[in-house]
Amino acid sequence: MESLQNHFLIATPTMDDPLFKRSVTYICEHNEDGAMGLIINQPANLKVNSLLDKLEIVYPQTSEQLTGPVFTGGPVGQERGFVIHPPQDNWRSSLKLSDDIMVTTSRDILEALGSSAAPLKFLLTLGYAGWEAGQLEKELAENAWLSIPADPDILFNTPVAERWQKATEKLGFDVWQLGPDVGHA
Repeated sequence: MESLQNHFLIATPTMDDPLFKRSVTYICEHNEDGAMGLIINQPANLKVNSLLDKLEIVYPQTSEQLTGPVFTGGPVGQERGFVIHPPQDNWRSSLKLSDDIMVTTSRDILEALGSSAAPLKFLLTLGYAGWEAGQLEKELAENAWLSIPADPDILFNTPVAERWQKATEKLGFDVWQLGPDVGHA
């Protein structure tokens, strides 16, 4: 299977797992060993500035950017933070996934949030979604997920409550017309 890195996984309407129901997951890595992604449309019960307070990171109190939500990136490693943002080269631990999207995991980006050095747009997630080798391919074959190339506009400019709908519109068909049975017409 072709790598789905830098793609969105869109949960189909038949997805009944409460964690992934109507989720949009940005895939950061996908290879023969498995896949890893970050859910981008499930706000946690935590604001960015509250997380920075818990981490004892000083930030400008006037930054509106820091009043946004932290997202539940997935059920694995929820103590680990990931910042999705447009590319910048000044962070210690970053992975550029496209010309428009980078993921950073180092504390230095958190320390810069709210300052002029910070990315203009970002999503901060705690945890990630992971799939073992072959697991994601099996779930795709079972119609649990659909995929499209990642769209920075959905990531950075679309309101959270509209991300699943906007992603499904990019599929080019009405996702609600999908049947629940695999391989049946």
